[in-house]
Amino acid sequence: MTTQKDSKNWRPQTQAVRGGQIRTAFQETSEALFLTSGYAYDAPEEPEARFKGEQDGYTYSRYGNPTVTMFEARMAALEGAPCARATASGMAAVSAVFLSSLRSGDHVVAARAMFGACRFVVEDILARFGITSTIVDGTDLEAWQRAITPATKLFFLETPANPTLAIADLRGIADLADKAGARLMVDNAFASPALQRPMAFGAHIVVHSSTKYIDGQGRAMGGMILCHEDFLTQHLQPFLRNTGPTISPFNAWLHLKSLETLSLRMRAHCDNALAVANFLAEQKGVRRVLYPFRPDHPQYDLARAQMDGGGGVVTFALDGAKDEAFALLRALKLIDISNNLGDAKSLMTHPATTTHSKLSPEERAKLGVSDGMLRISVGLEDPADLCDDLEQALKAPRV
Repeated sequence: MTTQKDSKNWRPQTQAVRGGQIRTAFQETSEALFLTSGYAYDAPEEPEARFKGEQDGYTYSRYGNPTVTMFEARMAALEGAPCARATASGMAAVSAVFLSSLRSGDHVVAARAMFGACRFVVEDILARFGITSTIVDGTDLEAWQRAITPATKLFFLETPANPTLAIADLRGIADLADKAGARLMVDNAFASPALQRPMAFGAHIVVHSSTKYIDGQGRAMGGMILCHEDFLTQHLQPFLRNTGPTISPFNAWLHLKSLETLSLRMRAHCDNALAVANFLAEQKGVRRVLYPFRPDHPQYDLARAQMDGGGGVVTFALDGAKDEAFALLRALKLIDISNNLGDAKSLMTHPATTTHSKLSPEERAKLGVSDGMLRISVGLEDPADLCDDLEQALKAPRV
């Protein structure tokens, strides 16, 4: 097999197309898909040397696979990360970081505005193993500082956050983590490396649900962990090898190929989302619109400083509550009702009854997730058609 040369000097879009490519003797132009669980050897000394770590090479696809390696290498190049490891899903990535690096008596500080499943891991699963946590307002640096204890080992946040699109100060929080001797893990799924690279602001670990914008077409599950060499060798690698949250080589291949068009797609998502956000802001019955690159977003300046685009998600709140939100959803003709995001097709969900339904009403209120809030993942359709659909849905009779 051969690999490309001088790749470290390539610019991001070239990395997205060619980064991490491995070619077989057939010199294929499209990356090969290795659907194999095992590997053969020319002599018994080979597997012995590989299992001892004395020789590079593959032994079993739970440990490594050429297609998965290409996906990992390309993601590392795009994120500016020393190391990357793919997983079966985004939640597998998040859970692997927590469970590989923490033990009883450790403490986690996490931003309140996070995906419901992440919060369950932090507050419920980790607690079963004697790992405590403090939930803070992720936009308040002083709250992060106050939450630190001598046992704090990990900070966790997502920015932009789901579904409020709150923006956390990556540089400020990373500095606090450094001073506390802790690591900062950032969920970058909403922005993708096309729009935001948290390690450039001091983050120590970045995670993705590659199911979202990395895949980009709603096809396949996947996750990614990006980190430094010491975290990989001391914590992550032994955990992954022995617990097996392994991505399918086919899913890795789909996500690898999708990276070729990631920046092109994200620019279109951003353009369409801004058009939809601006349209909604002018509509009767819409109380509030949240989009990071609109000047009325609470952290607009910070978003512009950290991100190259506002992303593809728009959140808005209606004047009414759940009944009004459900009526709008029922009236949609083009946009699909779905709790997924990052698809080429526009998708809308009601966070209070889906992604954040497990939170108490009080916790949702603290987050700013009202019963009248709707989240739209703006796709790649003509934005005029999306606005037409929203307009007719807003005006549809309420029965």
